[in-house]
Amino acid sequence: MTTAVFVGLDMGASRTKVVVIDAQGQMRGHAVKKSGIDFAATAAFCLDTALAQTGAARCDILAAVATGYGRNNVAFITQESKTEIGCHARGCYHSFPEAITILDIGGQDNKIIKLDSRGRRDSFKMNRKCAAGTGAFLEEMSSRLDIPLAEMNDLARQATQVLKLGSYCTVFSATEVLENIRHGKPVADIVKGIFYSMIQRVLEMDALSEKVVLSGGVVAHNPYLVEMAAELIGRPVLLPEFPQLTGALGAALYARDGFQESP
Repeated sequence: MTTAVFVGLDMGASRTKVVVIDAQGQMRGHAVKKSGIDFAATAAFCLDTALAQTGAARCDILAAVATGYGRNNVAFITQESKTEIGCHARGCYHSFPEAITILDIGGQDNKIIKLDSRGRRDSFKMNRKCAAGTGAFLEEMSSRLDIPLAEMNDLARQATQVLKLGSYCTVFSATEVLENIRHGKPVADIVKGIFYSMIQRVLEMDALSEKVVLSGGVVAHNPYLVEMAAELIGRPVLLPEFPQLTGALGAALYARDGFQESP
């Protein structure tokens, strides 16, 4: 016997995420895949992968909501799409139901979202026009250093010092990285400097409240960034169980609530 489920889709420019929840809001399945060039096919693959974890089929979906860059390119959505800000806020507040500041570090943009104790949005900021501090910045630096992206986190941990980058611009930062290589600086120290630059770029976007939540795919794959952020702001930060899935989770919660509130 299968259970009726609700689906949230977060189709970013870099990665597509799908979350399947039950009526109680518990996550039953999830999937992540590079968005690629065929958004509809990627979304369908993630949906079927996540559903397979639950034992449910597409006919068991009671409602589905999409968010993100490619949210209008998906066929199985049943409700009106929601904004990325709204879905990330909803997903994080589900894990931490209190007044929080959310720092979301995504593949193409960063967001700072402030919520009050009831989950209502006080303010938000995004950096849409610059890749500095985003996953795209880290990928570019990984390419320049010829180091697999998956190895950057462990390398940063091995650093003995931080080689700070003077510029936040991706192009100028890449030039600085090459200069450090030319001067024989340890690669681990360079990578830690890249991580430091990313966190600094995000933190300077806005003032933070007492409770800070980090989310996003960059955080999920680079836990050292979380430790560095906590050190820089001088207090622990909160991390959802699935940092990369908060937007999709928020969309799934919107789908459930919309269905339950419908006549």
